[in-house]
Amino acid sequence: MTEEIRQRVEWLRREIRRHEHLYYVEARPEISDYEFDALMRELAELEARFPELVSPDSPTQRVGGEPVAELPQVRHAVPMLSLDNSYDEGDLAEWYGRVTRFLGRPPSGLVTELKIDGVSLSLLYDGGGLARAVTRGNGEVGDDVTANARTIRALPLSIPFAEGVVEVRGEVFMSREVFAALNREREAGGEEPFANPRNATAGSIRLLDPRETARRRLSFFAYQIVNAADVGLSRHAESLERLAAWGFAVNPGWARCRDLAEVHRFIATWRDGRGKLPFEIDGVVVKVDDLGEQQELGTTSKAPRWAVAYKYPPEGVRTRVRGITVQVGRTGVLTPVAELEPVRLAGSTVSRATLHNADEVARLDARVGDTVWIAKAGDVIPKVLAVDPAQRPADAPPFLFPQACPACGTPVVREAGEVAVRCPNRACPAVRRQRLLHFFSRAGLDVEGLGKRRVEQLLDAGLISDPASLWDLDPGRLAALPGWGERSAANLLAELEAAKSRPLWRLLVALGIRHVGERAAKLLAERFGSLAGIAAASVEEIAAIGGVGPTIAASVVAAFADPEMQQLIARLRARGVDPRAEATSGDGPLAGATFVLTGTLSRPREQVAAVLERAGGRVVDSVSNRTSFVVAGDKPGSKLAKARALGVPVLDEAGLRRLLAERGVAW
Repeated sequence: MTEEIRQRVEWLRREIRRHEHLYYVEARPEISDYEFDALMRELAELEARFPELVSPDSPTQRVGGEPVAELPQVRHAVPMLSLDNSYDEGDLAEWYGRVTRFLGRPPSGLVTELKIDGVSLSLLYDGGGLARAVTRGNGEVGDDVTANARTIRALPLSIPFAEGVVEVRGEVFMSREVFAALNREREAGGEEPFANPRNATAGSIRLLDPRETARRRLSFFAYQIVNAADVGLSRHAESLERLAAWGFAVNPGWARCRDLAEVHRFIATWRDGRGKLPFEIDGVVVKVDDLGEQQELGTTSKAPRWAVAYKYPPEGVRTRVRGITVQVGRTGVLTPVAELEPVRLAGSTVSRATLHNADEVARLDARVGDTVWIAKAGDVIPKVLAVDPAQRPADAPPFLFPQACPACGTPVVREAGEVAVRCPNRACPAVRRQRLLHFFSRAGLDVEGLGKRRVEQLLDAGLISDPASLWDLDPGRLAALPGWGERSAANLLAELEAAKSRPLWRLLVALGIRHVGERAAKLLAERFGSLAGIAAASVEEIAAIGGVGPTIAASVVAAFADPEMQQLIARLRARGVDPRAEATSGDGPLAGATFVLTGTLSRPREQVAAVLERAGGRVVDSVSNRTSFVVAGDKPGSKLAKARALGVPVLDEAGLRRLLAERGVAW
């Protein structure tokens, strides 16, 4: 090994770290993804040839290692306390008064920071290198997530301070754009979407496989040097400046304030501007700036006296929780639902709102009798945003999430890193009912006239047991059911006969294979052509399909190996439900063109994607040098910046319509 190679490796590391900082911290990339990947490949090849040059802080060491069986527990040297909350100017004035009385004088200055809605993380640097990363946990003990934290590109693996140990604390979070893309991916794969970015972050940072965490694209803002005095700092503002100098991403909205009047102006500014941020905030944190005064003020058993959180009121309407019920979905997921006093919301009367999952119920501490704020997620599904603790009845007991399925009594399970609690019993009556509804829904085989009420009627009458049994229905018995008659029976049987010729991808979606939504189903159908072809495929063959990957591949192979699934498919085939994929000609007006959609368009993205795919185009989630066009709507995310860096043509919606018109494609 020559000195020239050693110097090349060091140069590559410095250059890659510089570009990581430009992209993930400063959001101003200088090179394309392709050029960045080329630098990484060269470094990885050199380290493979000369393993003695590998160092723990090398950019190649961010993602590595196999999944672990569990996350070790670590006790914090200094407890990670929560913050006291304030909700109006009066609460803030009370806090400031307590600080003034405790010090015997007003504090010499304050610092305000945006309160990121994420997950707190403690980072330990020893001799300048990242030694350990631990979640807040219960404040005393947290989970060791070092391998996962190393995958966060905004988090430096080493800092220019080698004199001993430094503890840095900050917030892991997920940007709005990444969160939206992740939920689209989960919904397309038949998975439950995450409730909010914080919910997604909490699950992602605790995954047992760091490679999966890397795919979640988490971000990080540093907000404290715990032992700042050891670094020679005397004010909190200096700590934030030092963190930025060390290469950390720091909350961009922080400010020095001389008094409460300036704090109130800061709060008012961000109350109006928070919706424009690329990440979610739920308030402002106010801290005493002088570290000596912080030390003098100390802490209570729960929170520091030198800091307080001002919480913005949620955007929604208020009502009262009458009850909390738990529903069981087709994949066995238990979803808590708040039963509400009816209230008008966005043009309709709402009496139920989702509480999403066990983690969200615990975070909100929602209870029967609570006054809550609700809003519509995506202007469609009502959800509980927050609880007003001041209005809680004194005798309201905490809600205990069920440990057994409310439909069948089977003990529930929860996979590591997942927010979903599931009933594992495939024979659960609620699961079977929901699977039947999904099979014939618009997302599945799309059979007209088989809504929830009719499916439940057929189940209660004992006329059906699984999807295949629908094709065994007797016209006379069907017509004799209340509300049916011969005409309705004949219409349904005609619909079922027509459903036999539905596209293969629709049947794949209808089967409810985990992670397989419309996009993956179309790719599988196009590649293998039939159920038999998919059943015979290996994990490696399926994972090799662009846009599928190992997670979907493993799920598909496991599903087709399941005896119950094999029996259902055999019963469907025996009744003539065994479609073949239509051969694709590849000569559509958009054949060979690859599109990426970003921002808000006048129509849902799914509809726009369907227009492009019907014309032979391909819609993918990420921008690369192989992308033909990026279609940018209102408030586009980082995909637009990537497209410009790569020189990929960008179309607004009007430009897309012109392109479609030129190619003879109807909008």
